[in-house]
Order: sequence, then structure tokens, then C-alpha cells
Amino acid sequence: MIITRTPFRISFFGGGSDYPVWLKENPGAVLSTTIDKFCYITCRYLPPFFTYKHRIVYSRTEHVGSLAEVRHPSVRECLRLLKIREGLEIHHDGDLPARTGIGSSSSFTVGLLNCLNALKGGMTSKAQLAAQAIRVEQDLIGESVGCQDQIAASYGGFNLIELRSKADFRVTPVTLAPARLAAFKSHLMLFFTGFSRTAEFIAREQVRRTPSKTREIRTLYDMVFRAVDILNRKPMADFGALLHEAWMLKRGLTDQTSTPQIDAIYSRGRRAGALGGKLLGAGGGGFMLLFVPPCKRRSVRKALKDLLHVPFSFESQGSQVIVYRPEEKLG
Repeated sequence: MIITRTPFRISFFGGGSDYPVWLKENPGAVLSTTIDKFCYITCRYLPPFFTYKHRIVYSRTEHVGSLAEVRHPSVRECLRLLKIREGLEIHHDGDLPARTGIGSSSSFTVGLLNCLNALKGGMTSKAQLAAQAIRVEQDLIGESVGCQDQIAASYGGFNLIELRSKADFRVTPVTLAPARLAAFKSHLMLFFTGFSRTAEFIAREQVRRTPSKTREIRTLYDMVFRAVDILNRKPMADFGALLHEAWMLKRGLTDQTSTPQIDAIYSRGRRAGALGGKLLGAGGGGFMLLFVPPCKRRSVRKALKDLLHVPFSFESQGSQVIVYRPEEKLG
């Protein structure tokens, strides 16, 4: 039996510059961190006593007799990529709900690939794991997704991710003095809006509009480096102001990014003292991140008391094999 633990992520700046359509002619960059909320994948060879070949348990349960029958696209294509012939039992559990903007789909894919590689007796580097996950999601499944989530989930940590293509990227940890990092973390508040959405539809529309949004995406790209500069040498409040500027810009990429309900939540948070924030992921719903001076946290909590506040910490390990008990295959 193999169990992997793979973190979810929060992206601060640069979303949209990590899509393949943008990277064909432009560099991309993202500032993000993984958090102490995880996706767990359990995998083992299925004993040959059943009428089905694979048992796959997530929000539904699949009992299938062949790979072609697997309905979960990531499971099907990960097994195909790694040429898994044997019958498997795969279970998924997550600390946060799917389709909420925290990179859950890519965390699932990264965690499953890490699990399957270990099951085969191999060790995979973080770079290889990210590359495999990007290939599965973009090439084999054909989803309209970027590259940042797979890289973040594989590497873990608070990072500047720079991309020249989906196969050429560099991950640089953001290094701050402990007191400065603690001050930054103390400004972050995460709320669940209660709305979930499928990022694929919104992302597909954003990809379609990319050629006509060159100026906006280049500005979002530049904000990544402005944010790093703020963290290193400027007042912390400037980071919140930049988040607000970026969210106002991102809302204009498609009319699906925000909704009247999301706009109302964001406005309430700002009136209560938040300096800025953003909806995580492609948009439409899910988790909202707010940048709040510590002295205003109580008033923001009160203003958004109808929403679930989710405390979190940063994590730095990325996808990990936390249980490795290889078993002899029967039959």
C-alpha cells in the first residue's frame, strides 16, 4: 500500500501567464505558496478475487473491468501514461472541497502520479512529477489548464515560478527574514464563498480571449516581480494594494471571473478593512483570499460572518509519499 500527501496552493499573482497559449510567445511567472491542506491518495494492487479489475473511490465509486471504462479522466490517463497493467484500488480524500480554486485537480493528478511511480518501485524528482502532471492534464486529457498548479503541488513552498514553456520552468523559493514572513502571513485570511465551479469552462474562455488580452496579461505578469520587490523592501500594505489592482484587472479578462455575489463579498471585506484580495483559481466561486492588517482581522471576520473562515499555514515539502508498504502481487 502506498499513500501520498499533496498540498493545495494559493496563487497570489501571475495567473493567466502560465497557459500554453501565452507561453508560445511570452514568458510567464507566478507567485504562489502551498498550504497545510492536503489531498491524500491511497493505492494498492487489487487482489484478483473480484469481478472487476479496478476499484476507484473519490466523490463516486467506480468498479470497472478495463482501463477504457474508467470515467475519472486523471485516473485513466495516469494509468495509461505509466503503463499500469495490473488491477488497482485507488482512494482519494481531501481536506478542502474540489472545484474551489485551490488547485485541487492538479494536486490529485500529482499525488496519484507520485503514488503510481512509488507503486512501481521508482523514485520521481519534483521536476519529473510536475512535467508528468502537466502532460496528463494538458496533452492527454486536453484540459484548458495552466502549468502553475502542477509545479506548486510537486515542489511545495512559497515560490516564484518562472516559465519559458510548459517544459522549461524555474522554481525559486521566496526567502524572507522570519519576522517579515510572519508579518506577511498575519495579513492573510481565507474564506469559503460557498460557491463551487468548474474551472475548465472559465479557463477555456480565458484562453480563447488571450490574444486580445495581451496588455492585461503582461501587466499581471509584471505584478509578480513587483510583489516580490514589495515583500523584500517595501511597506506590507503595498502588497494588499497590488492584490486589489490585480483583482480589478483579472475581473476584466472574462465576464465569468466574478459574479454579483462575489463582488458583494469582496466589497464587504474591503469596507471592513481588507486592503485587497482575490478569488482563487480561474474565478466564479470557491475560496477568496483577503489581505487584512492584523488590527482589522476581527472586523473582517464580523463583516463576513456568514462565510466559513479557513485558518491555514504555509507548507514547504510538496507531494510526499507518507506510507510505503509495497506488497507482493497475487496471481
